[in-house]
Amino acid sequence: MTLPATAAGLPDRLWQAVTDGDEQRAVGLVRAALAEGVDEEALLLDVIAPVQERVGVEWAADRITVAQEHTATAINERVVACLAHDPPTAAPLDPPRGRVTVSCIDGEWHAFPARLVAEVLRLRGWQVDYLGAQTPTPHLVAHLHHTNPAAILLSGSIATHLPAAHAAITACQAIGVPVLAGGRAFGYDGRHARALGADRWAADARGAAAVLAAGLARPHPAARRQAADDLPHLADQEYTMVVRSRPHLVKATLLALEERLPAMRDYGDAQRERTAEDIAHIVDFLATALYVDAAEIFTAFLTWTADILEARNVHAHSLLPALDALSEQLRDFPRTTGLLSQGTTALHGPSAPGPEMCA
Repeated sequence: MTLPATAAGLPDRLWQAVTDGDEQRAVGLVRAALAEGVDEEALLLDVIAPVQERVGVEWAADRITVAQEHTATAINERVVACLAHDPPTAAPLDPPRGRVTVSCIDGEWHAFPARLVAEVLRLRGWQVDYLGAQTPTPHLVAHLHHTNPAAILLSGSIATHLPAAHAAITACQAIGVPVLAGGRAFGYDGRHARALGADRWAADARGAAAVLAAGLARPHPAARRQAADDLPHLADQEYTMVVRSRPHLVKATLLALEERLPAMRDYGDAQRERTAEDIAHIVDFLATALYVDAAEIFTAFLTWTADILEARNVHAHSLLPALDALSEQLRDFPRTTGLLSQGTTALHGPSAPGPEMCA
């Protein structure tokens, strides 16, 4: 959808307001556009959403601080709330199209994309139960039992939550509720959503609305299937072994890095803690790539991390010794060592933003 001429430059003006920390100006800009006839959906998806995406890009490039990123996100959330509670431009459907639930995967804190989807569906005439960030799967299923929606829309931004997403997908389908997945975690083309057995995938809020309008067949309620039913490669137990040995892998890799990088011996407690966190993230993305059997999850995370480090004047090749240390510890696991080898190759090539990681 193209913004009308009256809204020309509005995304740039909203960007300036949120990065200045000026909530009143940000709300005023959107209210003025609404009064001038710009529809709510266009404001949500063609103004606010691009500004929020720019927040993430600018943080990754180290052009805004974490505090500025948090402030901008909070203001954008307030702007969306303001739109939701302003008098609507069109009367709601009575009765509504149907009832749907919108929720983030268990562990997923990036709720802004899900909130945009919920607001767009409300504008399209759906009754929406918006559950927000990191909804535990048992509580999600209990809610679905109580409300019996036409569909559950599951949102995920970070790929490491895909195992939790798989559990949620199978649990929802087991009680006869179809699952529409969305968000960067599921892959730029929805490939991970399909691998995990989701009924459908949508690239954005308008796509989700189109899927719901076309209708989603209810899955036949059945006994919950096992992860290996969808992902037979899990039979090799490599994912399970990596997850179970995570604490040991992080500790042993940290010790190995101290041997290979003498400068680390002078690190303070805070620096050691941050390094351990970085190693833990590497292990988590490695495990997720094993779970889905998708190397791009791991390589995209590494190249994204390399870009982050370079933006902060840390040489990205500092990641290579960590991969070497992990390869030595996991040399008996062929799929795992293959992923680590691909990660090393990716770091030697040109880096690029990771679609599975950027939020």
